[in-house]
Amino acid sequence: MTQITRAQALTLRMASLLLHDRHDGTDRPDDVAGVVTWFGAMQAQDLAGGLWSFGVRLPGRSVDDVTAALERREALRTWPMRGTIHFVPSRDAHWMLDLMGPRALAGAAKRREHLGLSKEIADQAVEVLGTALAGGGRLTRSQCIDVLADKGIEAPGQFGYHLLWYASQRGVLCIAPNIGNEQSFVLLDEWVPDPHRPDRDEALATMAVRFFRGRGPATRQDFAGWTGLTMTDARRGIAVAGDRLAAVTVDGVEMYLDPALLDAAPPLLDGREVIVLPGFDEYLLGYKDRSLMLADEHKSAIIPGSNGMFQATVVRDGRVVGTWKRSVTKTKVRIAVHPLVPLNRADRTKIKKAFEGYGRFVGLTPEVQLP
Repeated sequence: MTQITRAQALTLRMASLLLHDRHDGTDRPDDVAGVVTWFGAMQAQDLAGGLWSFGVRLPGRSVDDVTAALERREALRTWPMRGTIHFVPSRDAHWMLDLMGPRALAGAAKRREHLGLSKEIADQAVEVLGTALAGGGRLTRSQCIDVLADKGIEAPGQFGYHLLWYASQRGVLCIAPNIGNEQSFVLLDEWVPDPHRPDRDEALATMAVRFFRGRGPATRQDFAGWTGLTMTDARRGIAVAGDRLAAVTVDGVEMYLDPALLDAAPPLLDGREVIVLPGFDEYLLGYKDRSLMLADEHKSAIIPGSNGMFQATVVRDGRVVGTWKRSVTKTKVRIAVHPLVPLNRADRTKIKKAFEGYGRFVGLTPEVQLP
């Protein structure tokens, strides 16, 4: 088994994440459908951040371009794994819910008990929403809640969220692009009338190939944790993937990645490349051990309180060197950068340059504040 250094692993990982040139001749995804298929799924709990996750990997595209692609159904949002919203390839949503959704659904009873909500009411809500949306309907989140209320199902606050999650987790609803600033919902079967339906082994192998292609080198534990699959299923997916994955060791730990990338051996990150990423990006979310990218002393700055809420990051040569927050006016996006390491003049120039790309994406002039 090939042994690689941590520096090599980080370079390969950044290339897998489409954040560094792969140098392997592989055609880089050039649209929303291609990027989301490359990764298998992309975190989308924070919509604005999820859109920028596409933007940073599709230079020259705008937020309107990405939103238009979502209207064309190149990707959709749903809860495919771990009870968390992700972008997924539209034709794959059905089988991904079938494969990874059962464990989340198994935990729904406990959540309903906490809310004081019966399964009978939850199932009734799914039926009501399905009927209301049938025939090409599309309703905002608040309109869905109103529909339920009209049928005697009061769903304020977390009740409403749970019922919409439950209906989506069961494969009845999915999240369509926003109407104004509000989520909208449609029937999954109508939004995606021609779903792909692989058998279980093919589905497990597809998830394994996409996970490691988009995040490798990574471990079996990373794969199981990201998908919410059992370790048995994770091992099965890797086994069925066969030679579509290559194994390496990093500090004695076995990891997997795309063999084409390993053969290409892209040059090490040493050019002080700077990129700016949203908080909920696969750059950090796909891993149990983030030490390749994030120093231990900076964890609390990225995940304050360890509460699962990730801060947006400034990344230099694959390592987190700062965080950033934005505030938007009609013509500008004000960006406050909080360095976590000393930055020289060249670093500062590159950070400002990176935010020019973000400004073009959102169609606003960036105003970057660095201490």
